[in-house]
Amino acid sequence: MKHIYSLLILALLVVSCGGDNKNKSVEKVLEGNNLEAMRVKRGELVNEQQSIHDKIKLLDDKIAVLDSTKKVPLITTFKAEQRVFNHYVELQGNVSTKQNLVIFPEYNGVLTHVYVKEGQRVSKGQILAKIDDGGMSQQLAQVQIQANLAKTTFERQERLWNQKIGSEIQYLQAKSSYDAQAKAVTQLQQQLGKTSVRAPFTGTIDDIITDQGSVVGAGQSQLMRIVNLDNMYIETDVPERYISDVTKNKAVEVEFPVLGQTIETKVRQAGDFINPANRTFKVEIAVPNKAKTIKPNLTAKLKINDYTNEKALLIPQSIISENAEGEQYIYVVKNKNENKEGVAERVIIKTGKTQGDVIEVLKGIENGAEIIQEGARSVKDGQTVKVINL
Repeated sequence: MKHIYSLLILALLVVSCGGDNKNKSVEKVLEGNNLEAMRVKRGELVNEQQSIHDKIKLLDDKIAVLDSTKKVPLITTFKAEQRVFNHYVELQGNVSTKQNLVIFPEYNGVLTHVYVKEGQRVSKGQILAKIDDGGMSQQLAQVQIQANLAKTTFERQERLWNQKIGSEIQYLQAKSSYDAQAKAVTQLQQQLGKTSVRAPFTGTIDDIITDQGSVVGAGQSQLMRIVNLDNMYIETDVPERYISDVTKNKAVEVEFPVLGQTIETKVRQAGDFINPANRTFKVEIAVPNKAKTIKPNLTAKLKINDYTNEKALLIPQSIISENAEGEQYIYVVKNKNENKEGVAERVIIKTGKTQGDVIEVLKGIENGAEIIQEGARSVKDGQTVKVINL
């Protein structure tokens, strides 16, 4: 009985404190340093918080019913327009020239004279150097004298023979002697001509390899390098699947990363042979070089035009999705009203070639179609959307 009485007194105290505590602010309760009062106040605040949360939810539900604009996704669109589409095969190659030659001597002897210097511009046939002939010029002079005598003898014998004077054998012997001497002169002249080193084509002396006074051997000693930068080209290997698309006169964009230079040119020659080792064929691309800045073996990036569509419909690749059947689709806007609200409609498309970030649409949309761009992956078929193009 005594315990029950104590509990009743404690309950009355708690109720008394709680009743007073309800009207007290949090600051007042904290000042009282009463643990039970603090707990009671906290419970009141939690109950109030839950009540407020429930009321806010009721308001949100009602707003969602009354405010229809909240459910309309905001999107941006663009119009599909026909334009020229050029597709390029991107490859790499090195610059070459067919007139880049190391000159070798055709005669053995001492290199007595070098008439040119590095960087000098020379013409085709110009004498570049001279090799000692070892007395061949004197020998030629002697043979020339004998040839002149043989010629004079033959001409006299021929006049007599035409007058029916003398024997036929005398005429033939004179003619044979003259022919032999003439051939001997020609042979020596050809040999002597090999002692003069001439430019095989017009170009620039890039390097003097052998110095004047050195002993050189025919076909063995490198004398100098001559280069012509006018007739430059790039040769590269193209995969066989492009053999019907990459042909002669196709447009090519050539970029030289080192020079920071890009030029427009054409395919000069396309090979007809498929290399069985790598299934490629060779193409040769002309490189105009009026400024002489492009050098042999320079690395080049090539973009060869293999396909052109004059009326292509192009879209960004990023807006394309794919369904479970592997079909590609995009969304277009239909029935747009004066408030720029319309209906998103899913359209199955067939695509063609890509170039950079865009892809060619072959089937599924028409010129002028309004295609969803931003928000394309978040809308649903048949959903109302609002266009907010700037």
